[in-house]
Amino acid sequence: MLKCLNVNMISFTKYRKIYFIFSGILILASLICLIVFGLKPGIDFTGGSILEIEYKESRPSNQEILEELTELDLGTVYIQPTNEKGVILRFKDIKEETHQQILEKFQEGEKRIEERRFESIGPTIGRELKQKTKIVIVLVLLSIVLYVSLAFRRIQRPLRSWQYGIASVLALFHDILIPLGIFSVLGKIYNVEISIPVITALLAVLGYSVNNTVVVFDRIRENLLKRGGLFGEIVDKSLNQTLTRQINTSLTTLFVVLAIFLFGGETLKYFALALILGIIAGTYSSIFLAGSLLITWFKWRQGRE
Repeated sequence: MLKCLNVNMISFTKYRKIYFIFSGILILASLICLIVFGLKPGIDFTGGSILEIEYKESRPSNQEILEELTELDLGTVYIQPTNEKGVILRFKDIKEETHQQILEKFQEGEKRIEERRFESIGPTIGRELKQKTKIVIVLVLLSIVLYVSLAFRRIQRPLRSWQYGIASVLALFHDILIPLGIFSVLGKIYNVEISIPVITALLAVLGYSVNNTVVVFDRIRENLLKRGGLFGEIVDKSLNQTLTRQINTSLTTLFVVLAIFLFGGETLKYFALALILGIIAGTYSSIFLAGSLLITWFKWRQGRE
C-alpha cells in the first residue's frame, strides 16, 4: 500500500542535505551576529526609564531634543523617532519629579505634546528579570523534551521516544537562533532592544514550533503503529499528510501577527516581528528539518549496528 501511495508523494527528506546546509548557514550567520553584535537589552533587563511622546505639530531634530534635556541629569539619552511626529526616549532610572520636569521642558513655549507611555524599572529588578528569563527558557526546553518523550513512549522502534524529544529541541534551537540573530543586527543598526514582550514572543514561538513538530511526529507514530514499511517512506508520508494543516495554520496566524506589526503601534511592533520571524522559521523546520533529523539519526544508528 505504501509503494502505491509513494507515486504521488513529495519526498521531503530526499533533499535533507540541502536543508541542513541552508539551515547551517543561517544558524552560523546568526551565531556570528550574536557574538559580534550581541543583543541590546531593554530597560526591562538593565533598568532605566522609557518615555514615548508625540508632538502635535512638527517633531524637532534629535539634537534639539537633546539640547532641551541638557539641564537634567539623565545620563546617556537614546532617541528613537517613531511615525511622523513621535519619539521614544531611553535613559537612566528617574523619579517622578524628574519625569514631570522632562514633560515641562518639552512643552515650553508654544509646543504641544502628548505622553503615550512612561515606564521606569530599577536596576535590581532588571537583573532579577534577566536571571528569571534564563531559568524559564531552560525549564521550557526541558519540559518539551520530557513531554515529547512521554507522548511517544509507545514507540521504541526504529527510534526511541527520547530521540523524538531531542530532534524537536534541535529544531527549536533553529527557530529561536535565527530571530535572535536578526534582532542582534537590528540592535546594532537601529538600536532595537530585547524587551519582555520580545522574550514573551520567543517563548510563544517555542510552543508554536513544537506544536507543529509534534503534529508531524504524531502522524509518524500513527503510521508506524498501523502499518509497516521503510522508515523514510513513513516519514515522507506523514509530512505529506500534515503539510496542508501546517501551511494553513501558519498563514492564518501570520496574517493576524502581520496586522499587529503594521497597525499595532510601536509598543507591539517588535513583539509582532519576533512572532513573524519565529513562525516562519518554525514552519520551515517542522516541514523540512524535523523529519530529516529523524531519518539522519536512523541511518546513523543503522551504520553503527
